[in-house]
Amino acid sequence: MDIFYKSALAIALSASFLTRMESAYANDELEQITVKGRTSNLIGAAISASEGFVGQQEIKLRPLLRTGELMELVPGMVATQHSGSGKANQYFLRGFNLDHGTDFATFVDGMPVNMRTHGHGQGYTDLNFVIPELVETLAYKKGPYFTEIGDFSGAGSAFFSTPNRLEKGIASLTLGEDEYARILVADSIDNLASGTLLYGLEKQVYQGPWQDIEEDVNKINALLKHTQPLNDGQLSFTIMAYENGWNSADQIPSRAVTAGMIDALGSIDKTLGGDSSRYSFSAGWDFAQGSLSAYFINYDLDLFSNFTYFLDDPVNGDQFEQVDKRNVYGAQGHYHVDHKQSRTTFGFETRVDDIQEVALFKTTERVRRGAVRSDAVKESSAAVYVRNIFDVTPNLRTNIGIRYDYFDFDVTSLINRNIHDIDLSQNDGIQSDTLVSLKGSVTYQLNDLFEVYIAAGQGFHSNDARGTTTKIDPNNGKRITPVNALVRSNGAELGFRVDVNDRLNASLSLWQLSLNSELVFVGDAGNTEASRPSKRRGLELTAYYQLVEKIVLDMEYSMTDSEFSDNRPDGNKIPGAIDQVLQVGISAEFDATSHGSIRVRHFAERPLIEDNSVRSSSSTVVNALLGKSWGAYNVKLEVLNVFDNDVHDIDYFYASRLAGEAAQGVDDLHYHIIEPRTVRVTAGVSF
Repeated sequence: MDIFYKSALAIALSASFLTRMESAYANDELEQITVKGRTSNLIGAAISASEGFVGQQEIKLRPLLRTGELMELVPGMVATQHSGSGKANQYFLRGFNLDHGTDFATFVDGMPVNMRTHGHGQGYTDLNFVIPELVETLAYKKGPYFTEIGDFSGAGSAFFSTPNRLEKGIASLTLGEDEYARILVADSIDNLASGTLLYGLEKQVYQGPWQDIEEDVNKINALLKHTQPLNDGQLSFTIMAYENGWNSADQIPSRAVTAGMIDALGSIDKTLGGDSSRYSFSAGWDFAQGSLSAYFINYDLDLFSNFTYFLDDPVNGDQFEQVDKRNVYGAQGHYHVDHKQSRTTFGFETRVDDIQEVALFKTTERVRRGAVRSDAVKESSAAVYVRNIFDVTPNLRTNIGIRYDYFDFDVTSLINRNIHDIDLSQNDGIQSDTLVSLKGSVTYQLNDLFEVYIAAGQGFHSNDARGTTTKIDPNNGKRITPVNALVRSNGAELGFRVDVNDRLNASLSLWQLSLNSELVFVGDAGNTEASRPSKRRGLELTAYYQLVEKIVLDMEYSMTDSEFSDNRPDGNKIPGAIDQVLQVGISAEFDATSHGSIRVRHFAERPLIEDNSVRSSSSTVVNALLGKSWGAYNVKLEVLNVFDNDVHDIDYFYASRLAGEAAQGVDDLHYHIIEPRTVRVTAGVSF
C-alpha cells in the first residue's frame, strides 16, 4: 500500500507544476447536472473518479431480468438472486458480498431503502417497489468520501430519482416465457392543483422456470407524485405503494443434483416463499440554496427459508420464518452559502425505525413451531454535517467535510422463553453510540479534458440493534459478548477522469478500504453476523465511447484484493468476495424509430471459505434488447441469457443435511442457478 500513497503524492506534486488553464467555476452541486446518459461531462463538478450519473435514456436500453438489476448501472456492481423474485437481490461491489445491501447505501427520492435491524439481514435493500420506467436518474458514489452519506457508506451509495412529469404517457404489456406478464400505465397531468401530477401503475405475475414449484409472483406497484412551484424552487409530495407475494426456489446442495435427487432447477424444500409490502409518503422542497425533505414508510416482510434442511432438527426440518414489521420516518436537509471562491454546505439527517416486531420462528411447511426470538426495537439516529468546496485556483479545488452521527438502540423481547426454553430477558437493553467522520478530496483540472482526484474519508455501518444488547445466545443459552453499535470504515482513492468532446468518457481509480468488522453471511442462520476486521484494495476502469453518432460502446472493469486483516489459522480470505468483474455493452439508436443493445456481464471465481480451498466458478451471461416504434406505437424484444448458460447466480459453502445423511451433515457447495434463456416481448403505446 506504500505504492498507493507514493503514487498519490507524486500526482499531487506533479499537478502543482502543470500549466494553469482556465476552467468553469466548480462549486455547482453534482446533482444539478442535466443527465441524459453516461455522456454527462463531470469534469469541474465531481470530487472523485468513481462517481457518476445514469439517465433514463440509457436505462431504457438496458435489458432487465428483474428490477434489482438497475443496480448494475453502477459500474462494477453485480446483482444476483438466491431465492424468489420477491426477495431483495444479492449485491456484489468492490470485493464485498454486500448480501442484500450491507455497506452500500441506497435511496429513492431521498428515502432510505436499507433497513436497519432487519429480520433477514442488516441493511436489507429491496428495490422491487421501483418502476424502472419511472427512474429519471441514478447518481452513484463509491467510497466513504461524501459528507452527506452516513450509515452503510463504506462501499458506496446510489440515489434513484423519479421524474416530476413525463413528456408522453406510457401504456405497455409485456409477455414472456414461464407465464411472465407485466402491465404498466404511467402519465402526468399538467395544471392540476397549481402543479403537475405524475402517476404510474405496474402489475406483474410470473411462475418462473423451476421444475417443482410455481413461483407465483404477484407484484403490484403504484406511484403518485404532485409537484408545484414554491418561491424559487419546487415542492413535491409523493405516495408509493408496493405489495408482493411469491414462492421461492432457494439455493440447493450440489450433491443432490449430482446424485440425481433433484434437477438443477429443482428444490429440496418446496414450501418456501414470502410476502412483503411497502407504503410511503414523502415531501420535498428543492430550492436554489438547498433542499428539505421528510418521509414516512410502512414496511412488512414475512419470509420462509431453509438452507440446511435437516441439520438442526432431523424430525421437523430446519425451515424458519423471518418477520419484519415496522414504520420508518425521518427528515433531512441541507443549505449552502456561497462565498467568493467557495461554497459551504450545512446539513442534517434524522431517522427513526419503529419496529413493532423483528422475529425468527422455527417452522415446518410454513406452520410455526415456536420462536427463537421476537423483539420490538426502536432505533433512532441523528446527524449533522458541514462541507466546504474551495477553489484554491481556477484549476485546483478542495472538498473538506466533517460529520457527526448519533445512534440510540432500545430492544425489548416480546417473549419470555423461546422454543429452546431459554430465558431471553437479559437480551433487553438500551445502547447508544456516536461517531465523528472526516471526509475530503483534492481535485486538479489539468485542462478542459482531464481531471485528477485524491480522496479519503471515514464511513461506517450500524450493526443490528439486537446484537448490541444480546448477552444470551437464543440457540443454546450460552453467554456471548454484544457487538459494537457502529463499525468504522476508512477509505482512500486516487483517480483520473477524461472527457473528449462528449465522445469518450473514461475514468480510472485506485482505491483501498478497511473495516473494523466485516458482516458475513451465515448459512445455517440465514442472516449476517459481525465478523473479523477486513481490508480491500482495487482498481476500477470505466470507459464509454461513442463510435459514431448513434452507437455507444461501454466497458466497466474492476479488480479487487480482499482479505481479513487479522491472521488466523483458518485463513484470511473473505467468503464471497469477487476479485474481478467485467461488463461490456454496445447500444445503438439506429434511427429515430429503432434501438438495441447487447450486454455481457462476467464475474470471476471467488473464495467461499477463509482458507481459499473452495472457490466458486466464474459466471458469464449475455442479454440483448431490440426496440422499434411506429408513431405512437412501439415493440421491444428482450432475450435474457442469450446463450442459455447454466452458470450459477450465486454460490455458498457450508454444512447441510439431507434426509438419511449423518447427523453432522455434509460440507457442500450450495448454489442457485441463473435462470435459463427467456424471451419477453413488450407492446406499448405513448399518448
